[in-house]
Amino acid sequence: EPAMKMFDPTTKRTGPPRLQLAPRPASLQGLRLGLVDNRKVNSAVILEKIADRLAAKHGTRVSVRDMKRSPSHEIGDKAVAALKRDADLVISGVGD
Repeated sequence: EPAMKMFDPTTKRTGPPRLQLAPRPASLQGLRLGLVDNRKVNSAVILEKIADRLAAKHGTRVSVRDMKRSPSHEIGDKAVAALKRDADLVISGVGD
């Protein structure tokens, strides 16, 4: 019988982190939102509903909207610059 290798995806990674996460804001109150639609089915609808709920609860407002060429593409450098400059929080939408 062939040997079977088992991998445990819950183990902790060793070594330095590969990605530095942005610090979480202390509050969502009044933040400017950036929305990135990945063009999957329902992505735009989900993003708008999230934005509406955040606006009602925390007074946020959408300041930047962008749309990927397709779900597998990244957004362009100009869009990244606009998000960095004009948004405090970015939500990237995934539909389906």
